[in-house]
Amino acid sequence: MTEPLRMSFDVDCSAEHAFSVWTAKIGTWWPPDHTVTGHAEAVVLQGDVGGRIYERTADGAEHDWGEVTVWQPPTRLSYLWHLGLDRSDATEVDIRFIAQGQAATRVEIEHRGWERLADAGEQRRDRNRAGWQGVLPHFMAAIREMAAIKEGEL
Repeated sequence: MTEPLRMSFDVDCSAEHAFSVWTAKIGTWWPPDHTVTGHAEAVVLQGDVGGRIYERTADGAEHDWGEVTVWQPPTRLSYLWHLGLDRSDATEVDIRFIAQGQAATRVEIEHRGWERLADAGEQRRDRNRAGWQGVLPHFMAAIREMAAIKEGEL
């Protein structure tokens, strides 16, 4: 069995805010070089079980990336993930937002399902490990930037 990828980190905001930035504001922080086309006009995560995760290009073309399977704001989000691949090759991403007080949250991510991909599983897992390392700093920066904007509005 191929082990899941597991990542965890802390952010300086409420679980509600972290969940909202990950979901409703994904298009503000998701890096363009981590898309199907490399030039997405928008990245959308539809908030509800069965919701699509997709990119839209300037000409209106849409490319599916995944589908929400668990929607429990502000504590948990899970989805099938197949960015750039066929839906039948989807893996699973499970994200938990664990409040550590009023203004701190522990984010725990488990990306699993590699064994379903047979021989390609290990390679895809390694590629996704690098992908997460490229994506997560953008999420953490968005948390910091939005907190700074909020403080400036007070």
